[in-house]
Amino acid sequence: MVDRSYPDPATVSPPVRSGLARVPGAELHWQAHGSGGPTFVCCNGVGVSTFFFKYVVEHFSDRHQVLLWDYRGHGQSSAPHEPIDGAQLSIERNAEDLQLVLDAASVQGPLILLGHSMGCQVVFEYTHRHPERVAGMVALFGAAGRPLDTFLGLPNAKRAVTWLNRVVRWSGHAGNRLLKPFYRSSYSFDVGAAAGLIDRHYADRSDIAEYMQHLAEIDARVFLSMVLQMAEHDARPYLPTLRIPALIIAGERDQFTPMALSQQMAHDLPLSDLLVLAEASHAAIIEHPETINRRIERFLREWRLVPDQSSGGNGPT
Repeated sequence: MVDRSYPDPATVSPPVRSGLARVPGAELHWQAHGSGGPTFVCCNGVGVSTFFFKYVVEHFSDRHQVLLWDYRGHGQSSAPHEPIDGAQLSIERNAEDLQLVLDAASVQGPLILLGHSMGCQVVFEYTHRHPERVAGMVALFGAAGRPLDTFLGLPNAKRAVTWLNRVVRWSGHAGNRLLKPFYRSSYSFDVGAAAGLIDRHYADRSDIAEYMQHLAEIDARVFLSMVLQMAEHDARPYLPTLRIPALIIAGERDQFTPMALSQQMAHDLPLSDLLVLAEASHAAIIEHPETINRRIERFLREWRLVPDQSSGGNGPT
């Protein structure tokens, strides 16, 4: 049983710590904001760094420790060794990397795992391997497995990514620069909004610009290799065995992750709640942070994952 006796946040300061976790073949950057339990652990989508969780940090770090980290070749983490084609960038590898990051950051648990997009798969895989450490899961706008099978409703999405990966690999450094002009274009926000990938009425241009800048800096071979390895992972067979409270948040107009996938996840997970955000896109984590943060707070209270402030105690375990 998870130990849910936490230090009183009012008695501790909200420090910011950071460091590098040494994992096989790489060094992974992490940063921890605030203190108090349970610890929030945020797992990014592919191609994304820690900035998409900034509203979670702002909202919760006065009461909880919030741990952010970067996958191999992302953000401030080192790139995998050459040849990139043979690099271990799978969901399973990311889940094991997460354990090493937690060790390096001296985070013991209990944990509330938050995953956005591909991060949902990392959350499920880690929980499958280490259920005793996890108190709750929050899956934001992601699939449980094989996301390219339903990506944008395109039947040949995986084939297209495989082809693009070959072009980039065969073209060497020139191929690695193929997509960078678009990422840095001032029109990328408008193109994404026109395609329904972001909501122009709620998305902040500076948030999207930070995302596009990160995509421009990441090695395209790392990005595409991770996407293809992500496409092979499938947590769906073991979801019914994860008897841990889970909150699934879906976007009604998520073009990357059809809402039906979130509904199926909520059905398969034995202890789950589902929130559907009307007209929300795949980027709703930065478009509707207030609604999402309030729903996470409610999730923690209803499943008694935080101390019962009304009674002044820690609540039942």
